Amino acid sequence: MSFKDQFTRRALLKTTGGLALVSSVSAPSILRAQTSEVIRFGHLTPRTGFLGPLGEYGVMAADLAVEEINAAGGVLGRKVELLKEDSVNPQTASTKAERMIERDKVACIIGEISSASVLTIGQVAQRNKTLFVNTGGNSDALRGADCKRYMFHVESQNSMYVKSVGRSFLKDGLVKGKKWYSLTADYAFGHDLLKVARRFMEGNGGQFAGDDLVPTDATDFSAYLLKIRNAKPDLVVINLAGNQITNFLKQYAEFGLTFPVGGFGFDTALAWAAGKGNFVGTWPCVWHHLLQTDGSKKFVASFTKKYGKPPENQAWGDYIATKIVAQSINELKSADSTKMVEHFEKGAKFDLLKTRQGYFRASDHQLMHEMYAITALPPEKIKNQWDIFSSSGPVPGPDEPLDVIAASKDENTCVFPT
Repeated sequence: MSFKDQFTRRALLKTTGGLALVSSVSAPSILRAQTSEVIRFGHLTPRTGFLGPLGEYGVMAADLAVEEINAAGGVLGRKVELLKEDSVNPQTASTKAERMIERDKVACIIGEISSASVLTIGQVAQRNKTLFVNTGGNSDALRGADCKRYMFHVESQNSMYVKSVGRSFLKDGLVKGKKWYSLTADYAFGHDLLKVARRFMEGNGGQFAGDDLVPTDATDFSAYLLKIRNAKPDLVVINLAGNQITNFLKQYAEFGLTFPVGGFGFDTALAWAAGKGNFVGTWPCVWHHLLQTDGSKKFVASFTKKYGKPPENQAWGDYIATKIVAQSINELKSADSTKMVEHFEKGAKFDLLKTRQGYFRASDHQLMHEMYAITALPPEKIKNQWDIFSSSGPVPGPDEPLDVIAASKDENTCVFPT
């Protein structure tokens, strides 16, 4: 009889005292016995819709991370098995998170991009006391009013994006005036980003010449472009998300507008999709493939060899999150979520493929790390389809604390549920 057969209900009933054994061994215990040779990580992220192109990079990176973890011996001497699902929308994300935890007995959930879905997954994770590491949801509220003890954030919060690129807008001479026109995605991420952007603008003497909310299913931006042309702003601020940024940039070029462009949220895959001559402006970025640290170069080489193209910043988030969880399980010699939460809150340091190690801030569970401001290259300086921008040095600078670009407690307060 095989190991699996020994633990079927019928086999147990055939053994002496089998009825007593069945009554004392719960179904989850039997399931764990069957899967004791692996540790399961759940991965949820949108793979369809306007965030789908970014989600696919996240999936590829998580697969690569698990492949490398297993090649190095796995965790606790066991292989990691990655269970992957398309989160689709907040309601579906919640249902799938519940199923991964209750049925599949995952040690953690990693992923997501939509801030609205991050919230619903975080609620499920909190209720089940299971670790959830957010790799793509930016909303400050997730680190404030909606924070959860079992939810951590590798992705930067909106405040970090705004403050990082804001330095370039105001201090590096990229914007001559302070009359800005913004287009903002009309969902949780966009609303939160607009709130943070307004706070930044008001604190630096700026004003909005126009401020439009854009439905997430909008693909034609001609009406907005006409309003921008008439407003003659000093800067066009793009607070859109997913492939909407790509569509806007292409149409902006077709309209022949020349007002400076920038944004407070960004993913390099969207610049690549816009293409040579269409991608313009200055944008914040959590990571990019041109960083020259040893860790980044190795990651880029491995990803490119496996997939035939370089990783973008969403890939970095899912890769790093998966590595952080595996490292922590091995250090603690336990996959217990509560122990990992305590480990993170005590200031554990992690290699993030950058010039400095990072850590999760205990007060709101935001990863403290360096960011960058990238600026589109003029078409004549572009040599290939990937290397289409230049980058600032790390932000904050080497002599500044990492949390200087994050929201302060006065700006965004987290009180974890007891």
